[in-house]
Amino acid sequence: MPTRIAIYQENGSGEAKISGIRRYGRDIEIVPAADVTGPLPEFIDDPADFIDPPPGAADVVLSFLKHPDLAAFLADLCEERAIPLVASGRKIKNAICPFTCCSLGHRDDLGAYGEQFGFPEFRVRVEGERIIEVEVVRGASCGATWEAAAAVRGLTLEEAMPLIARRAQYFCVADPSAFDPVSGKSALHHAGHVHAAALDKAVRETKGKNR
Repeated sequence: MPTRIAIYQENGSGEAKISGIRRYGRDIEIVPAADVTGPLPEFIDDPADFIDPPPGAADVVLSFLKHPDLAAFLADLCEERAIPLVASGRKIKNAICPFTCCSLGHRDDLGAYGEQFGFPEFRVRVEGERIIEVEVVRGASCGATWEAAAAVRGLTLEEAMPLIARRAQYFCVADPSAFDPVSGKSALHHAGHVHAAALDKAVRETKGKNR
């Protein structure tokens, strides 16, 4: 049975992720939720006027809401209904908030979404010092992982590592002004780092098996 995902966004803020999930996801169904449009007041007294409760058919909710009152209200609704809520790049009580969509760890409670999207994972075939094939096992919901992987096929290891980081940053849709207060790195830097690290890990594992 597919994992049913409800997506809440503002003025199309989640469209890149929706496109990536539809293109690269398997056994996932996106159920109707809400796209809040138009200018919003600075303070929203009754968020229920703008968004409905999460659909009862949803197994997972993704939030791309930017207004803090709406985002917090949705998180409370999901907690009441015991529906896991993912809000990448945000800091919201009662929500799963990875720094970027490619920072999400494996979580059984997110079904097929948690299995297929989050920290990137690759399988590679290497001949000598050249990457012949790259298979994306798990990647960013925006689709950046698949785009970046395609760019390094046929390259040497020395060429591939920095390139996959740059390509991941190019296709990343995270806010470039978002900085992690601990590492001091932006979301784009982080996306590049995790993709390069994932490719390096896949290459080392492949070389280890071939010894």
